[in-house]
Amino acid sequence: MAEKKTKIHGAQPEGCAPIASMVIDGRDTVKPVKQPNTIAKSLAIGNPADAFYARQTMLNSGGHAGAPTDDEIVDSIRLLAETEGVFTETAGGVTLGATRRLIAQGKIGKDDGPLVVCITGQGLKTQDPLVEKLPRPEQIGPKLSDFDGLLGGPLRSLV
Repeated sequence: MAEKKTKIHGAQPEGCAPIASMVIDGRDTVKPVKQPNTIAKSLAIGNPADAFYARQTMLNSGGHAGAPTDDEIVDSIRLLAETEGVFTETAGGVTLGATRRLIAQGKIGKDDGPLVVCITGQGLKTQDPLVEKLPRPEQIGPKLSDFDGLLGGPLRSLV
């Protein structure tokens, strides 16, 4: 049986995706983004120096690229928090959003083997873009009974 080759996929937010758009559009030259428009400020690099090499790495490995919208980024942040207990920054929402998009497009298949999605930043770093898009957390007092009340009963019954 032939060993499967690792595929490298790329992710950039739709509002600033000079490398991802090269892959998606089938171009070998970068079109700089002069005015990035995305909540993922840490990834808003409009003219990346190694765009051609990043593109080549993806294509040579058999990978592709995804560029999720800001709404998809927020939805992916929420999904990670609700299902895995991981609160990621906006860049992590980009990687999961791009992964979800590539799966939906058939670029990542169920038979491709294990999938690793890199989530490297903690959500408290970039709270501002999420304030109006996610529910406000409940505020409680400093006592365990306050926490118990939030859960609808004594915490001790869960232990």
